[in-house]
Amino acid sequence: MNLATVDKIAKAVLYEGYMLYPYRPSSVKNQQRWNFGVLCPLPYSEAQKGTEAWRMQTECLLEGGPQTALGIRVRFLQLAARSIGELPIPIPELPPGEVPEFRPVARLEVAGRVYQPWQEAVEREVILPVCNVEALGYTLIHDAFNFPAEKQFEYVRDSGGQIAGVIVRERRAISGALEVMGEMVEEGVFKVCVRVINTTLFEVLKDTSRDEALLSSLVSTHTVLGVRDGSFVSLLAPPESLSKLAANCKNVGTWPVLVGDEGKCDTLLSSPIILYDYPQIAPESSGDLFDGTEIDEILSLRIMTLTDDEKREMSQSDERARQVLERTETMPVEQFMKLHGVLRGLRPLREESQ
Repeated sequence: MNLATVDKIAKAVLYEGYMLYPYRPSSVKNQQRWNFGVLCPLPYSEAQKGTEAWRMQTECLLEGGPQTALGIRVRFLQLAARSIGELPIPIPELPPGEVPEFRPVARLEVAGRVYQPWQEAVEREVILPVCNVEALGYTLIHDAFNFPAEKQFEYVRDSGGQIAGVIVRERRAISGALEVMGEMVEEGVFKVCVRVINTTLFEVLKDTSRDEALLSSLVSTHTVLGVRDGSFVSLLAPPESLSKLAANCKNVGTWPVLVGDEGKCDTLLSSPIILYDYPQIAPESSGDLFDGTEIDEILSLRIMTLTDDEKREMSQSDERARQVLERTETMPVEQFMKLHGVLRGLRPLREESQ
């Protein structure tokens, strides 16, 4: 599995929609994010009558033999609720392990910085042991995973060094399972099925919001498959002899495409975002901007036109947003000009025969 090649594309999928322009928590666009590859707990999915998915399925074809080995890894984001608290009276220090009394606030300004509630994210990855493709026809692989709950406190000090506020980051316990099965559909051709399931325990109440469910969800979920001593079949452009088998592959909430160097068939990315075979990150792009509905040049220009107050909120709301702002403001003119008017794939016109 060529992870170095697929990583940039997978990262773009992972953080698509992470934060949208104008990159501030107060903007309406950032009040509801994470619309791609969300796997909610089953009880919430049932309460929403199936409009919110709780599982994802990838089916693909590969050509191989007795020695063909398959590697599978699933990546997703787990959300953490960031809340802000204000101490009634600033205090100089706290004994280790002690948490002060505080009241939750929607906005806290201390020593020239603004702190606001937000949903942050941590990357998660589940890797299955490499398996023999032929053996999948005789057994179902079921691999459960879980990540424990965690709560962290970060203290905010005022200009005099006193503790005036607290940032609370809380992640809920989350659990899921991977199911892998396969079958030989004709000599030397195998169909492989990978399911990702959210098995997190979750109680649905009358007023349970989607934001509540997201804290127990797998977000931006995608699957990376790699094969050794074999090759994947493109489902977008399968050979004629395999077109019917390719059409019978059932993909739910995701779609597998070939990734890596064009012509290589050893790695698939099954993405909740519609892609084509061998997707690429434009070489002119200087880094992630998260908002895939826009192009780098437009987003960079818009960031440059933000007011100082807007930039301050952007830089103080999220570490990744801060990096976007710094990268944009320090972008050399030569790099910026590369974003404008790029032509690719030109070829001479053939003269019509007389």
